[in-house]
Amino acid sequence: MAKKTVSLLQLLLLTYGICVPSSAEICRLLGQTALPLLSSQKDINIGAVFSFHKSALQKIHPFTSKPKPTNCGSFNSLRGFKYAQTLIFAIEEINNSTQLLPAVSLGYKIYDSCSTIAQTVLSGMSLMNGYKETLSDTSCSRPSAVHAIVGESNSSPTIALASLVGPFSIPVISHFATCACLSNRKRYPSFFRTIPSDYYQSRALAQLVKHFGWTWVGTVRSRGDYGNNGIAAFEEAAKEEGICIEYSEAILSTDPKEQLLKTLEVIRKGTARVVLAFVAVGDFVPLLNVIAQHNITGLQWVGSESWITYRTFAETKQYSFLSGAVGFAIANAKLTGLREFLVNVHPDQEPNNELLKEFWETVFQCSFRSNSSTACTGSEKLSELQNEYTDVSELRIVNKVYTAVYAIAYTLHNILKDFRSANSSKEEWPTPQKLLAYMKDVRFTVKTGEEIFFDESGDPAARYDLINWQYAEDGSLQFKQVGVYDSSLPSKQCLQVIQEHMRWAENSGQVPVSVCSESCPPGTRKAVQKRRPVCCYDCIPCAEGEINNKTDSSDCFPCDSEYWSNESKDRCVLKVVEFLSYSEIMGMVLCIFSFIGALLTAMVSFLFYLHKETPIVRANNSELSFLLLFSLTLCFLCSLTFIGRPTEWSCMLRHTAFGITFVLCISCVLGKTIVVLMAFRATLPGSNVMKWFGPLQQRLSVVSLSLMQVIICVLWLTISPPFPYMNLKYYREKIILECNLGSALGFWVSFGYTGLLSILCFVLAFLARKLPDNFNEAKFITFSMLIFCAVWLTFIPAYVSSPGKFTVAVQIFAILASSFGLLFCIFAPKCYIILLKPEKNTKKQMLGKS
Repeated sequence: MAKKTVSLLQLLLLTYGICVPSSAEICRLLGQTALPLLSSQKDINIGAVFSFHKSALQKIHPFTSKPKPTNCGSFNSLRGFKYAQTLIFAIEEINNSTQLLPAVSLGYKIYDSCSTIAQTVLSGMSLMNGYKETLSDTSCSRPSAVHAIVGESNSSPTIALASLVGPFSIPVISHFATCACLSNRKRYPSFFRTIPSDYYQSRALAQLVKHFGWTWVGTVRSRGDYGNNGIAAFEEAAKEEGICIEYSEAILSTDPKEQLLKTLEVIRKGTARVVLAFVAVGDFVPLLNVIAQHNITGLQWVGSESWITYRTFAETKQYSFLSGAVGFAIANAKLTGLREFLVNVHPDQEPNNELLKEFWETVFQCSFRSNSSTACTGSEKLSELQNEYTDVSELRIVNKVYTAVYAIAYTLHNILKDFRSANSSKEEWPTPQKLLAYMKDVRFTVKTGEEIFFDESGDPAARYDLINWQYAEDGSLQFKQVGVYDSSLPSKQCLQVIQEHMRWAENSGQVPVSVCSESCPPGTRKAVQKRRPVCCYDCIPCAEGEINNKTDSSDCFPCDSEYWSNESKDRCVLKVVEFLSYSEIMGMVLCIFSFIGALLTAMVSFLFYLHKETPIVRANNSELSFLLLFSLTLCFLCSLTFIGRPTEWSCMLRHTAFGITFVLCISCVLGKTIVVLMAFRATLPGSNVMKWFGPLQQRLSVVSLSLMQVIICVLWLTISPPFPYMNLKYYREKIILECNLGSALGFWVSFGYTGLLSILCFVLAFLARKLPDNFNEAKFITFSMLIFCAVWLTFIPAYVSSPGKFTVAVQIFAILASSFGLLFCIFAPKCYIILLKPEKNTKKQMLGKS
């Protein structure tokens, strides 16, 4: 183990410009030793790395001579100093406790990272190996100088620190390194943190942006592990939430002004009114100064936990454009006694400590040098100051330092407790490796009431306060809690916002709008614009028969077959069911004509009955005349079966009644035509044809011809009868309720049989039209059949092409027209003679012998 440790140290020393001794003198350290800025040696020591000074200029080492020590910049971090004092406060509190680690005292060694990765690595090496210039052979294999390390504040230095000490199984607990990459247990096996991972914060920010309907945002990030990983996680979560990012700019505190102006121009030209700033405080300051100089206002800022509760920003008047900013911060806490401890710090406590003097000179703007015009007297009081160091109203990150110390203490307490319970005769002492093993299972509650534990990745539970920057009555900006985020709750309940208490950019009470395209209302769908993000779209109305009852939906959905979309295309309504009803005008008109036809036929029947003994009635067989009138009455009335809502019975009745009654009617006309022809043949000398077509034969012919149609209809109804049918194909927006023929063959056979008899009747009547009778009925039969055939020949194309209820109307019209044609052509001349020319109603007149 010792050889492996030395080899790794040798490599790291070379990497960071420190001379490496030869293999023969491997345990002799050459170069400048790193001393802790604050330290107190006790039974068990805790290491810490915080940033107190500005980063120094990086030097290029030629490796030809012993490098000079790296000097940090000026003291500039009250924040870091406050973290260090909080760590000391927590250690002293534990040392004074009789419950936690009794009879064991904790010490500390606090190093300065100078805001650089290199200095962080050197500090970590010093914490592992001590800082004596000469090392003995035994010191190379002894335990590290500290049992655990607290720090660093930023992610990138912490990654370097965790990578350095991880192979040696020394726990590193960060209070402010939030990069999600640090949750990788394979790369950082000894890393823990008391602040949640940015993985949760990024998802929380995505949910927050979605909550307020902001789908078009810009992002600004630190060009480092913190910003790059944070924005990468946010972009992934934003994509799941349907949020688009217009631009993503990266900044660093060392960027030249030209680069910052380019970033400013991107923000200014962007159409997004919401800007998410996932940046570290140090990186954000230069950009904020440039924004203030160019007076860029009206933007809604969304911040990460690194700066959203940074008091200095809120107290800087030129940063007033940040008013209304919203973001997540670590839950606040109150640490009793901390302020008293902080304000009691004085350089006289450690006269040789340069860090305390620098701190004092910075906060009081004085100097301990004798020739200074503003000399420090030492009588200055921190309790009278109100700055970032003395302010204990926002202890969000400070509390995480406090918690980290207690996590180490409780872990040590559990180890020592197990040692005592084992009743080992040999006195054992905790090692960093043992501390690492126990820390994975530590679980305790601090005095703030928060329960602390680590998951398998070394992360705590993610709980955030939603902070909103609002103006107080005195005109200052304050941090107001307006919601919470708790990752332990169900996904839909994680984010809870009190929106009515929020204020927005420029102190507005209205939620800002930041979208690429306005929301698509119900009845429309989103169509993505070519070569633009999915959040940029056009609103296209839904097609006929499709609806969308949601806002910002990408699809319209077709209605069921019996439904149709309403005018606004946001609801499916039942389609209009169309059929020829009795209540509409066309149905009423057809009904009236049907009844008129039946009434006229009845009147003709009554008239013929009154004059049944007259020659004109008795001519051509009065039985056939009355049977014809009866069948015509049925023809008129059967048209009524075609009107009204189709049912199973009405569908079967209308087609069979139509076929049978018309065949009966044509059979009677055909019988009359044959009688005329036979009568003429009977007048020829030697003809005996009438005995073959007397009254009995006429009745049999009508019955047999009608029976054939009856058989056709019975077969039709038996095999595949007509049935009511909803036709959804002809019209998309309405349903045609009609009678399906069932068997088309049955219909056309029935219809063809009727047509065949009609043509036969027409041909025979046409042949008999010029027979020498004074009253030749054949001429009128010819006219009637001519009308009949013409009507039904035109009916066929009209029937096939007419839509919906007009198909039925055409069929009814054909029935009525052909029925009226037969009635008027055959019976009107006879009625005329009976009523107006009774003198012609004689046998002589009928025979033409007057």
